[in-house]
Amino acid sequence: MSAPRPTLDRPPDPSPARLQSLDVFRGATIAGMTLVNNPGDWGNVYPQLLHANWHGWTFTDLIYPFFLWIVGVSLTLSFARRVERGDHRGRLFLHTFRRAATIFAIGLLINFLGSFNLATVRIPGVLQRIAICYLVAAVIFLRTSWKAQAIWAAALLAVYWALMTLVPVPGHGPGVLEPGRNLANWIDSIVLRGHMWRETLTWDPEGLLSTLPAIATTLMGVLTGHVLRLKRSAAEKTAWLFAAGNALMFAAVVMSIWFPINKSLWTSSFAVLMAGLAANVFAFCYWVVDVQGWRRWAYPFKVFGVNAIAIYVLTDFIVIGAEHIHIGGQPLQRWLFQNLYAPFAAPKMASLLWAVSFVALMYLIAWVLYRRNWFIKV
Repeated sequence: MSAPRPTLDRPPDPSPARLQSLDVFRGATIAGMTLVNNPGDWGNVYPQLLHANWHGWTFTDLIYPFFLWIVGVSLTLSFARRVERGDHRGRLFLHTFRRAATIFAIGLLINFLGSFNLATVRIPGVLQRIAICYLVAAVIFLRTSWKAQAIWAAALLAVYWALMTLVPVPGHGPGVLEPGRNLANWIDSIVLRGHMWRETLTWDPEGLLSTLPAIATTLMGVLTGHVLRLKRSAAEKTAWLFAAGNALMFAAVVMSIWFPINKSLWTSSFAVLMAGLAANVFAFCYWVVDVQGWRRWAYPFKVFGVNAIAIYVLTDFIVIGAEHIHIGGQPLQRWLFQNLYAPFAAPKMASLLWAVSFVALMYLIAWVLYRRNWFIKV
């Protein structure tokens, strides 16, 4: 006999240890990341599938901060459970350092495979920032209360704001937020010279100083995990998530008057806005998937979500490998796109269809892993 469908008057209170909605949200984020990172032709992409040129934001700008926010939520649910069952904190610290080092090393490996040159290999990167944010957020979580974690998040945002607007940049003065002329870029050019993003070579979107507000993004996810662990009804927790999310979004809009929303700089207003949007999107997933039990539509996202980092890494390996396979004098990806997609649709639509096809390929791989119960953990 099937279990009764949850009702609105007495919704169940799902255990935070088994939140399928978190896997669904994580999976949707990875699917989105795969979509925007792999167009058929970078010269023909719909604007929402590209990062904002500088100030402002697009759909693409949601994806990375969403993933960091999810890292924070997962961290709270996992570590709180281990602390409560009596795991030694020393072991938890050791586990944290090992996991962060592994993620960082995988990110470096991906960068190295893309350049094959130790003298110019990019040191920062998506996985490297995830590793640092996870490490710092985990240490703060294990050493402090939720109130102190909230203070840490606010302090990181405030300190970054002050540094970026008050500290003078040689040759430009204080408060300059233009590309290549701001404090974060200047620090990158000094410390990471020759080891930055190949699109700029003079600054890096995952650079050093802008990692501070990214850590705050992760900590706001940590605080959300505390909300999910409250001994309250699912309806109350959902309401808290929506209320907090909307409050953060409002605060971000106000902050942006003085410190514009900018993903490349990961401005404090950007960090707050993304945390607010993440809280709202997750609240919807939580209510629909875990509380109401409407899960069939979310199955593909869950398949992506349980092997999220593995799929992300495998995607990069496939793309890098395809660049070194040539047909008719062209890289494999370019040849396939030009012969199978470009002739049959308008340029931007053909580029999007390629990206969708790539997401479908990665879903097939994720589905095989899921069906075989192969869950690759880092």
